[in-house]
Amino acid sequence: MLDFLRDTVVNKVAGLTDEQAFGHPVTASTLTPAGLVKHLTGVERFWFAIDFAAQDVEWPWTDDDPHGNFALAAGDTLPALVAVYQAECARSRSITAAAASLDDPAQGEGMTFNLRYALTHLIEETARHAGHLDLLRESIDGSTGE
Repeated sequence: MLDFLRDTVVNKVAGLTDEQAFGHPVTASTLTPAGLVKHLTGVERFWFAIDFAAQDVEWPWTDDDPHGNFALAAGDTLPALVAVYQAECARSRSITAAAASLDDPAQGEGMTFNLRYALTHLIEETARHAGHLDLLRESIDGSTGE
């Protein structure tokens, strides 16, 4: 299910230009398709590489936005953001495949959850943001569906 949702995120932004992906099609919101992809990249890294596997990788959040990472930086492009997201998902898959059991505990300092919890959380978070992408994409060009 998580891989299906990960692919849905990529499919929802496929074919958008940077201008479309960086725009705010829902005027009451600051969410952008590109910002959601960037955020989900950080979520993958945070939950699997950092908290579960205790890998020494770059922290995905800034001090200004400790759990957001929706802000886009100069030089960001949608193809680059999608490529980084897909690479982070691949790292997450590798981490979960290396676990002996869904009951394996997180190795990060102070973490008290197991792999099952991390996967369930990522399914929920990825599904929620895939839903946001549904609304944004439909507002941009009318595209709907999985």
